[in-house]
Amino acid sequence: MKTLNKELQAQITPRKALELLQEGNKRFISNLKAHRNLLEQVNETSDGQWPFATILSCIDSRTSAELIFDQGLGDVFSVRIAGNIVNTDILGSMEFACKVAGSKLIVVLGHSKCGAVKGACDHVEMGNLTELLSKLQPAVYQEKTTKENRTSKNEPFVENVAKINVKRNVKNIIERSFILEQMVENGEIGIVGAMHNIETGKVTFYDDVMYIKDEQNKEFSVADLRH
Repeated sequence: MKTLNKELQAQITPRKALELLQEGNKRFISNLKAHRNLLEQVNETSDGQWPFATILSCIDSRTSAELIFDQGLGDVFSVRIAGNIVNTDILGSMEFACKVAGSKLIVVLGHSKCGAVKGACDHVEMGNLTELLSKLQPAVYQEKTTKENRTSKNEPFVENVAKINVKRNVKNIIERSFILEQMVENGEIGIVGAMHNIETGKVTFYDDVMYIKDEQNKEFSVADLRH
């Protein structure tokens, strides 16, 4: 598989970037990795990088974006933090990735059985983790379908909160970054939420938080994100 360069990156649309990730995940769950010479890619990316996607995921050891999407060196920017939350530093990193380095798609990737989400569900307070988990609390309170046993022991509750958290953070990125908002509006980048099942390896992309302005979604406006 070819190493990305500036010309190849320029040919990738936000929709194509999504398709490349979907195809890579299919290879991953089928155990059919694309052939790559990683040492060769080290040499070919030594003078610059042109990743086509930026993936915000959890620090969970089972959720490495490069592995689950079967990507090589120089293909994706990987932003990792417990609970795949958004903060100012992460927004700045995404602005660099897209506006400066040319990335075409942002993916907010949650995963099943997330320890950070479980901690938020249990209202854990521990050192600096307390502040981090507080950023997940809005998703906990937004989950209204579970009336009893709203703790980490209730698996459906945890998964509902994880899904809500992903969708909230897709919107948070647009609401908190004028640069990224304008890039989405202009069709320069897309943004989508997704969930990784750690039991199967499959990544499910959420159609209801998929903002890609192209021929398949001509009427879309970033104003929709604010509703």
